[in-house]
Amino acid sequence: MEHTTNTPLTGRIALVAGATRGAGRALAVELGRAGATVYVTGRTTRTRTSEVGRSTETIEQTAELVTATGAGSGIAVPTDHLAEEQVRALVERIDREQGRLDVLVNDLWGGEHLMTGSVFGKKSWETPLADGLRILELGVRSHVITAALALPLLIRSQAPLHVEVTDGTAAYNRRYRENLYYDLAKTAPIRIAFGLGEELAEYGGTAVAVSPGFLRSEQMLAHFGVAEANWRDAVAQDADFGIAESPYYLGRGVAALAADPDRAARWNGKSTSSAELAEVYGVRDVDGSRPDVWAYFEAKAAGRAVTVDDYR
Repeated sequence: MEHTTNTPLTGRIALVAGATRGAGRALAVELGRAGATVYVTGRTTRTRTSEVGRSTETIEQTAELVTATGAGSGIAVPTDHLAEEQVRALVERIDREQGRLDVLVNDLWGGEHLMTGSVFGKKSWETPLADGLRILELGVRSHVITAALALPLLIRSQAPLHVEVTDGTAAYNRRYRENLYYDLAKTAPIRIAFGLGEELAEYGGTAVAVSPGFLRSEQMLAHFGVAEANWRDAVAQDADFGIAESPYYLGRGVAALAADPDRAARWNGKSTSSAELAEVYGVRDVDGSRPDVWAYFEAKAAGRAVTVDDYR
Protein backbone atom coordinates (compact mmCIF):
# COMPACT_ATOMS: atom_id res chain seq x y z
CA MET A 1 0.00 0.00 0.00
CA GLU A 2 1.85 3.10 -1.23
CA HIS A 3 0.92 6.35 0.48
CA THR A 4 0.59 9.12 -2.10
CA THR A 5 -0.99 12.13 -0.35
CA ASN A 6 1.73 14.60 0.60
CA THR A 7 0.22 16.02 3.80
CA PRO A 8 -2.50 13.64 4.97
CA LEU A 9 -2.13 14.75 8.60
CA THR A 10 -2.83 18.44 7.99
CA GLY A 11 -4.92 19.74 10.88
CA ARG A 12 -4.00 16.86 13.18
CA ILE A 13 -2.48 17.54 16.60
CA ALA A 14 0.25 15.21 17.83
CA LEU A 15 2.36 14.87 20.96
CA VAL A 16 5.65 13.00 20.77
CA ALA A 17 6.75 12.42 24.35
CA GLY A 18 10.49 11.87 24.35
CA ALA A 19 11.43 13.60 21.10
CA THR A 20 14.88 14.93 21.92
CA ARG A 21 16.77 12.50 19.69
CA GLY A 22 16.67 9.09 18.02
CA ALA A 23 13.34 7.56 17.08
CA GLY A 24 11.37 10.22 18.94
CA ARG A 25 12.93 13.04 16.93
CA ALA A 26 12.35 11.22 13.63
CA LEU A 27 8.76 10.37 14.56
CA ALA A 28 8.07 14.02 15.28
CA VAL A 29 9.69 15.15 12.02
CA GLU A 30 7.80 12.64 9.88
CA LEU A 31 4.46 13.44 11.52
CA GLY A 32 5.22 17.08 10.81
CA ARG A 33 6.23 16.31 7.25
CA ALA A 34 2.79 14.75 6.83
CA GLY A 35 1.23 18.04 7.98
CA ALA A 36 0.64 17.61 11.72
CA THR A 37 1.20 20.17 14.44
CA VAL A 38 3.60 18.34 16.74
CA TYR A 39 4.29 19.09 20.39
CA VAL A 40 7.72 17.69 21.23
CA THR A 41 8.89 17.06 24.77
CA GLY A 42 12.02 15.99 26.55
CA ARG A 43 14.40 16.95 29.31
CA THR A 44 17.34 18.28 27.32
CA THR A 45 17.02 21.90 26.20
CA ARG A 46 19.48 24.56 25.12
CA THR A 47 19.93 25.47 28.79
CA ARG A 48 19.62 22.11 30.54
CA THR A 49 21.02 18.62 29.94
CA SER A 50 19.29 15.50 31.23
CA GLU A 51 20.94 12.56 32.97
CA VAL A 52 21.56 11.04 29.53
CA GLY A 53 24.42 13.51 29.32
CA ARG A 54 24.08 14.60 25.70
CA SER A 55 23.78 18.35 25.17
CA THR A 56 24.16 18.08 21.39
CA GLU A 57 20.48 17.29 20.78
CA THR A 58 17.69 19.41 22.24
CA ILE A 59 13.93 19.54 21.98
CA GLU A 60 14.20 23.03 20.47
CA GLN A 61 16.21 21.53 17.62
CA THR A 62 13.57 18.86 17.13
CA ALA A 63 10.78 21.45 16.95
CA GLU A 64 12.78 23.43 14.38
CA LEU A 65 13.29 20.30 12.28
CA VAL A 66 9.55 19.63 12.34
CA THR A 67 8.77 23.17 11.19
CA ALA A 68 11.54 23.02 8.58
CA THR A 69 9.63 20.28 6.74
CA GLY A 70 7.43 23.08 5.46
CA ALA A 71 4.24 21.14 6.12
CA GLY A 72 3.59 20.88 9.85
CA SER A 73 4.87 22.86 12.80
CA GLY A 74 6.86 21.91 15.86
CA ILE A 75 6.31 23.20 19.38
CA ALA A 76 8.92 22.42 22.03
CA VAL A 77 7.74 22.00 25.62
CA PRO A 78 10.40 21.03 28.20
CA THR A 79 8.87 18.19 30.20
CA ASP A 80 10.04 15.55 32.63
CA HIS A 81 7.43 12.84 32.18
CA LEU A 82 8.13 11.42 35.62
CA ALA A 83 6.95 14.72 37.13
CA GLU A 84 3.17 14.51 37.23
CA GLU A 85 2.68 18.27 37.57
CA GLN A 86 4.77 18.91 34.43
CA VAL A 87 2.77 16.41 32.38
CA ARG A 88 -0.50 17.92 33.63
CA ALA A 89 0.71 21.36 32.59
CA LEU A 90 1.70 20.02 29.16
CA VAL A 91 -1.72 18.46 28.57
CA GLU A 92 -3.48 21.60 29.81
CA ARG A 93 -1.43 23.68 27.37
CA ILE A 94 -2.34 21.46 24.41
CA ASP A 95 -5.98 21.61 25.47
CA ARG A 96 -5.86 25.40 25.80
CA GLU A 97 -4.11 25.92 22.47
CA GLN A 98 -5.69 23.16 20.36
CA GLY A 99 -8.74 21.82 22.17
CA ARG A 100 -7.89 18.21 21.41
CA LEU A 101 -5.11 15.71 20.73
CA ASP A 102 -5.22 13.25 17.82
CA VAL A 103 -1.94 11.33 18.14
CA LEU A 104 0.01 10.47 21.28
CA VAL A 105 3.42 8.86 20.86
CA ASN A 106 5.06 7.50 24.02
CA ASP A 107 8.74 7.30 23.10
CA LEU A 108 10.01 7.84 26.63
CA TRP A 109 13.22 6.10 27.65
CA GLY A 110 16.56 7.82 28.21
CA GLY A 111 18.06 4.88 30.07
CA GLU A 112 20.94 4.02 27.76
CA HIS A 113 23.48 5.33 30.25
CA LEU A 114 22.31 2.67 32.70
CA MET A 115 22.79 -0.21 30.26
CA THR A 116 26.37 -0.95 31.27
CA GLY A 117 28.23 -4.10 32.24
CA SER A 118 26.61 -3.92 35.67
CA VAL A 119 23.20 -4.50 34.06
CA PHE A 120 23.41 -6.45 30.79
CA GLY A 121 24.02 -10.13 31.32
CA LYS A 122 23.64 -9.79 35.10
CA LYS A 123 21.18 -11.61 37.30
CA SER A 124 18.51 -9.39 38.82
CA TRP A 125 20.08 -9.67 42.26
CA GLU A 126 23.47 -8.72 40.84
CA THR A 127 22.08 -5.56 39.24
CA PRO A 128 22.38 -2.43 41.41
CA LEU A 129 18.85 -1.98 42.70
CA ALA A 130 18.89 1.78 42.18
CA ASP A 131 19.81 1.27 38.51
CA GLY A 132 17.13 -1.37 38.04
CA LEU A 133 14.40 0.78 39.56
CA ARG A 134 15.49 3.78 37.52
CA ILE A 135 15.19 1.69 34.36
CA LEU A 136 11.59 0.89 35.33
CA GLU A 137 10.87 4.54 36.07
CA LEU A 138 12.23 5.68 32.73
CA GLY A 139 10.79 2.87 30.64
CA VAL A 140 7.47 2.08 32.32
CA ARG A 141 6.36 4.62 34.92
CA SER A 142 6.87 7.56 32.56
CA HIS A 143 4.70 5.85 29.93
CA VAL A 144 1.90 5.17 32.41
CA ILE A 145 1.91 8.72 33.80
CA THR A 146 1.79 10.24 30.33
CA ALA A 147 -0.97 7.96 29.09
CA ALA A 148 -3.08 8.44 32.21
CA LEU A 149 -2.95 12.23 31.99
CA ALA A 150 -3.13 12.66 28.20
CA LEU A 151 -5.77 10.08 27.26
CA PRO A 152 -8.75 12.19 28.45
CA LEU A 153 -7.68 14.76 25.87
CA LEU A 154 -6.84 12.15 23.23
CA ILE A 155 -10.30 10.60 23.27
CA ARG A 156 -11.80 13.91 22.13
CA SER A 157 -10.34 13.07 18.73
CA GLN A 158 -12.64 11.38 16.25
CA ALA A 159 -10.04 8.65 15.74
CA PRO A 160 -7.49 8.74 18.58
CA LEU A 161 -4.13 7.07 18.02
CA HIS A 162 -1.82 6.01 20.84
CA VAL A 163 1.64 4.70 19.90
CA GLU A 164 3.95 2.95 22.37
CA VAL A 165 7.59 2.81 21.24
CA THR A 166 9.73 0.02 22.61
CA ASP A 167 12.60 -2.30 21.71
CA GLY A 168 11.48 -5.58 20.17
CA THR A 169 8.18 -6.88 18.90
CA ALA A 170 5.88 -9.10 20.95
CA ALA A 171 7.11 -12.09 18.95
CA TYR A 172 10.79 -11.28 19.47
CA ASN A 173 10.36 -10.37 23.13
CA ARG A 174 9.08 -13.80 24.00
CA ARG A 175 12.76 -14.42 24.69
CA TYR A 176 14.46 -13.01 27.77
CA ARG A 177 15.98 -9.59 27.10
CA GLU A 178 19.20 -10.23 29.04
CA ASN A 179 18.28 -8.46 32.28
CA LEU A 180 15.08 -8.52 34.34
CA TYR A 181 14.70 -4.75 34.59
CA TYR A 182 15.39 -4.16 30.91
CA ASP A 183 13.09 -7.04 29.99
CA LEU A 184 10.25 -5.49 32.01
CA ALA A 185 10.91 -2.03 30.58
CA LYS A 186 10.76 -3.24 26.98
CA THR A 187 7.87 -5.69 27.25
CA ALA A 188 5.60 -3.43 29.35
CA PRO A 189 4.86 -0.98 26.48
CA ILE A 190 3.60 -3.89 24.39
CA ARG A 191 1.14 -4.79 27.13
CA ILE A 192 0.20 -1.12 27.58
CA ALA A 193 -0.73 -0.93 23.91
CA PHE A 194 -2.75 -4.12 24.22
CA GLY A 195 -4.67 -2.84 27.24
CA LEU A 196 -5.24 0.62 25.83
CA GLY A 197 -6.43 -0.96 22.62
CA GLU A 198 -9.25 -2.51 24.62
CA GLU A 199 -10.06 0.82 26.27
CA LEU A 200 -9.87 2.97 23.15
CA ALA A 201 -11.93 0.68 20.93
CA GLU A 202 -15.23 2.24 21.97
CA TYR A 203 -13.88 5.66 20.93
CA GLY A 204 -12.86 4.43 17.50
CA GLY A 205 -9.27 4.56 18.65
CA THR A 206 -6.11 2.61 18.00
CA ALA A 207 -3.30 1.70 20.36
CA VAL A 208 -0.25 0.00 18.91
CA ALA A 209 3.27 -0.86 20.05
CA VAL A 210 6.03 -0.23 17.53
CA SER A 211 9.69 -1.13 17.51
CA PRO A 212 12.59 0.09 15.42
CA GLY A 213 15.35 -2.35 14.60
CA PHE A 214 19.08 -1.80 15.15
CA LEU A 215 18.75 1.96 15.35
CA ARG A 216 21.36 4.36 14.04
CA SER A 217 20.54 6.90 16.72
CA GLU A 218 22.88 9.74 17.53
CA GLN A 219 24.07 7.85 20.59
CA MET A 220 24.72 4.65 18.65
CA LEU A 221 26.65 6.48 15.96
CA ALA A 222 28.72 8.18 18.65
CA HIS A 223 29.33 4.80 20.30
CA PHE A 224 30.89 3.51 17.09
CA GLY A 225 32.68 6.77 16.34
CA VAL A 226 30.92 7.35 13.03
CA ALA A 227 28.33 9.71 11.57
CA GLU A 228 25.27 9.04 9.46
CA ALA A 229 27.27 9.87 6.34
CA ASN A 230 29.81 7.08 6.97
CA TRP A 231 27.89 4.74 9.25
CA ARG A 232 28.90 1.66 7.28
CA ASP A 233 32.48 2.13 8.53
CA ALA A 234 31.27 0.76 11.88
CA VAL A 235 30.47 -2.63 10.35
CA ALA A 236 34.13 -3.51 10.87
CA GLN A 237 33.49 -3.22 14.62
CA ASP A 238 30.16 -5.05 14.63
CA ALA A 239 28.99 -7.00 11.58
CA ASP A 240 25.37 -6.81 12.75
CA PHE A 241 25.49 -3.04 12.40
CA GLY A 242 25.18 -3.65 8.68
CA ILE A 243 21.46 -4.23 9.22
CA ALA A 244 21.07 -0.90 11.04
CA GLU A 245 18.30 1.49 10.11
CA SER A 246 17.94 5.24 10.44
CA PRO A 247 15.37 6.60 12.92
CA TYR A 248 13.40 7.93 9.96
CA TYR A 249 12.50 4.42 8.85
CA LEU A 250 10.20 4.00 11.85
CA GLY A 251 9.09 7.63 11.59
CA ARG A 252 7.90 7.15 8.03
CA GLY A 253 6.06 3.97 8.92
CA VAL A 254 4.24 5.51 11.88
CA ALA A 255 3.31 8.60 9.86
CA ALA A 256 1.76 6.32 7.24
CA LEU A 257 -0.06 4.38 9.96
CA ALA A 258 -1.42 7.64 11.40
CA ALA A 259 -2.82 8.53 7.97
CA ASP A 260 -4.42 5.11 7.46
CA PRO A 261 -8.24 5.31 7.86
CA ASP A 262 -8.32 1.55 8.48
CA ARG A 263 -5.62 1.53 11.15
CA ALA A 264 -7.89 0.40 13.99
CA ALA A 265 -8.90 -2.78 12.20
CA ARG A 266 -5.33 -3.43 11.13
CA TRP A 267 -3.30 -2.55 14.22
CA ASN A 268 -5.35 -1.98 17.37
CA GLY A 269 -3.82 -3.72 20.37
CA LYS A 270 -1.02 -5.20 18.30
CA SER A 271 2.75 -5.02 18.18
CA THR A 272 4.62 -4.26 14.99
CA SER A 273 8.00 -3.18 13.70
CA SER A 274 9.49 -0.59 11.38
CA ALA A 275 10.05 -3.36 8.82
CA GLU A 276 6.44 -4.56 8.90
CA LEU A 277 5.13 -1.00 8.64
CA ALA A 278 7.44 -0.43 5.69
CA GLU A 279 6.11 -3.52 3.94
CA VAL A 280 2.47 -2.65 4.56
CA TYR A 281 2.72 1.02 3.62
CA GLY A 282 5.42 0.88 0.96
CA VAL A 283 7.88 3.17 2.71
CA ARG A 284 11.66 2.86 2.66
CA ASP A 285 14.57 4.04 4.74
CA VAL A 286 16.54 7.15 3.81
CA ASP A 287 18.95 5.10 1.68
CA GLY A 288 16.13 3.40 -0.22
CA SER A 289 16.53 0.07 1.58
CA ARG A 290 13.97 -1.85 3.63
CA PRO A 291 15.91 -3.56 6.46
CA ASP A 292 14.24 -6.20 8.64
CA VAL A 293 16.42 -6.59 11.70
CA TRP A 294 14.09 -8.82 13.69
CA ALA A 295 13.84 -11.38 10.88
CA TYR A 296 17.62 -11.22 10.55
CA PHE A 297 18.18 -11.91 14.26
CA GLU A 298 15.58 -14.69 14.25
CA ALA A 299 17.39 -16.36 11.35
CA LYS A 300 20.74 -16.07 13.13
CA ALA A 301 19.27 -17.48 16.33
CA ALA A 302 17.95 -20.44 14.33
CA GLY A 303 21.49 -21.14 13.13
CA ARG A 304 20.88 -20.26 9.50
CA ALA A 305 23.76 -18.88 7.44
CA VAL A 306 22.61 -15.36 6.63
CA THR A 307 24.12 -12.02 5.74
CA VAL A 308 22.76 -8.56 6.39
CA ASP A 309 22.27 -8.08 2.66
CA ASP A 310 19.69 -10.87 2.75
CA TYR A 311 17.53 -8.67 5.01
CA ARG A 312 18.00 -5.19 3.56
